[in-house]
Amino acid sequence: MPAAAESYQESFHRRWGHLRRARVRALAWLLDAPDLLDIHDPAWIGRVATLGPVAPEVAAWLARVDHDPSELDAALGAKMYTRLGLYAEKLMAFYFEQQGRLVAHGLQVRASRNDTIGEFDFLLDAGPDAVEHIEFATKFYLLDGDGGQEFDALVGPNLADSLGKKMRKVFDRQLTLGAHPAAQEVLPRPVTQARALVKGWLFYPRGSWPLMQGIAAGHCRGFWCALDELDEIEGDDFLILPRLQWLAPFRAASAVWMLSRGQLFQELSYQFENASKPVLVSVVRQRPGCIEEVERGFIVPNDWRERASEVRMVKPVG
Repeated sequence: MPAAAESYQESFHRRWGHLRRARVRALAWLLDAPDLLDIHDPAWIGRVATLGPVAPEVAAWLARVDHDPSELDAALGAKMYTRLGLYAEKLMAFYFEQQGRLVAHGLQVRASRNDTIGEFDFLLDAGPDAVEHIEFATKFYLLDGDGGQEFDALVGPNLADSLGKKMRKVFDRQLTLGAHPAAQEVLPRPVTQARALVKGWLFYPRGSWPLMQGIAAGHCRGFWCALDELDEIEGDDFLILPRLQWLAPFRAASAVWMLSRGQLFQELSYQFENASKPVLVSVVRQRPGCIEEVERGFIVPNDWRERASEVRMVKPVG
């Protein structure tokens, strides 16, 4: 009988288990995680970027940053981040700057002082007379099992977004920013290429792993289930992941507060009474000197499926 395929968590721990600092592990995940979108699929019309495999010299650089994170800490600043997307963007800006590729980050385009048209996430060096525009996103979507396998069936935990809605916005508005007349006044060089770089995790109804056209086959994935289905999850120890820990598979010293299944049920029941928002949970195991993630998934309120169905019935807008 063939051996079970290695999970992404296992491969990440094997390759990056020597990194101790959460910020460096998050950066390693951003650089090393499989692309969320299949860059070769015609659905994306060649407008999806990839970082490619992490080169040995970049891996060695990450180890040095982990040993001495002073430059990374200075780049991130003392600000306490609450938005995961902004945190991930700052980490990527640090990487591009350290690689000598960053021309501009967060460059705004305005029609007037009070009228912002858009913002370039990253402008990267593409030669003496050109820059490449990279629109960057780190996304977490749950497949609404009753919504088929369309991109709009991959919805955000709070049901305010979907992969289809996000990519329509990226393609129709954000990647065309370089052609806007107002952009010419702020661009240091002409934009010769504009592509989207999308990282993230997709979560599927417990027990299902469907192949979807346009989605990279090896993408990071997890499960989702309703609170009443908690007993179906394998494992004995759990952690509720804070938002800034959503990127890389969790790993830390053993002195962290783990929850039993019963404790997790009680905590989530309390949270759902006060805020009906899905919660990302890590299934963990104890190893010598550390605790590490085995699997992850969103636990959703028991009425989440019905609310997702109601949102799905609303015609998507761009």
